[in-house]
Amino acid sequence: MRRITRIATVGVASAALALTATACGNTSSSDAASDSKEKSVAIAYDIGGRGDQSFNDAAYAGLAKAEKDLKIKGNDAEPSDGEADADKIQRLTELARSGNNPVIGVGFAYAPAIKKVAPKFPKTTFGIIDDSSVTGDNIANMVFNEEQGSYLAGVAAAKTTKSKTVGFIGGVETPLIKKFEAGYAQGVKDTDPSVKVLSQYLTQPPNFEGFSKPDLGKAAAQGQLDKKADVIYAAAGLAGSGSIEAVSTAGAGKWSIGVDSDQYAQAGLAQYKDSILTSATKDVSDAVYNLIKSVADGKPQGGEIRYGLDKEGVGLTDTNPAYVKMTEVTAAVDKAKQEIIDGKITVKTTP
Repeated sequence: MRRITRIATVGVASAALALTATACGNTSSSDAASDSKEKSVAIAYDIGGRGDQSFNDAAYAGLAKAEKDLKIKGNDAEPSDGEADADKIQRLTELARSGNNPVIGVGFAYAPAIKKVAPKFPKTTFGIIDDSSVTGDNIANMVFNEEQGSYLAGVAAAKTTKSKTVGFIGGVETPLIKKFEAGYAQGVKDTDPSVKVLSQYLTQPPNFEGFSKPDLGKAAAQGQLDKKADVIYAAAGLAGSGSIEAVSTAGAGKWSIGVDSDQYAQAGLAQYKDSILTSATKDVSDAVYNLIKSVADGKPQGGEIRYGLDKEGVGLTDTNPAYVKMTEVTAAVDKAKQEIIDGKITVKTTP
């Protein structure tokens, strides 16, 4: 795996939260160009970068799988703190100019950059995750029904809580993260209307630190724990790790619900995993892999590619043995899942 830029330094909630974010060294544009005859693909990470144990790491897993299975060289590029669209435009331009195909922007923040860069490289496929607003003949929009997986998280929370109070923490108040909140709150209320849902966003646009600062997530979770929440679901990228840490140290009977990746299984969160009840996942890994494979096969995907419960593109994990033993909870989740697939439950996308 070749890194195009070095990882930006990210603040961590505590020394105990040692999130892994490895790099294989810098690669200059000239180095990449010299390898242009070799088939290569690239992803450009969202805020928080690789090592967030969540969204970006799921994208990296798809890249790593493609590199192994398809014998293709993988490149990945990191964001910088507080960067502008011009920085993303430059990053995508360099990746495309170096011969990578496809070039994938991880996150909706890449929409303006892809809109600008994609027309200049018509023979290169550009993928963007979590955005369908920017379109083109060489653009693939990989989008997910996050509200559906979040609904299942809400069902699990409502069935698990003892205090009748649960929490939601959103990284940044954007339409995408509101889908997580909406689905979660609806799942809770449909399951048990007496359960109170505490909702909080860490930052407001244009401040996106709510996706990258674990200390913010930790403080928000502590505030909700103080208000008697005993299950907390955080959709906040790297900042969500701080929430998981806070819940883990709060004592028995307090649960986190992970997001995007199976956070119970993430090595960087291993010391907290016993308090991670389950995770509302979206299959970013497969989406990345499928796009790369489609280009390798000469049949590049394009347009909107949607992943929902019906295609197992979103879901709820059962890797925590403690969760599996909660048969009343898992039965309720399974029932809700089938009713969503069958169209008996329509999940809201706004709170």
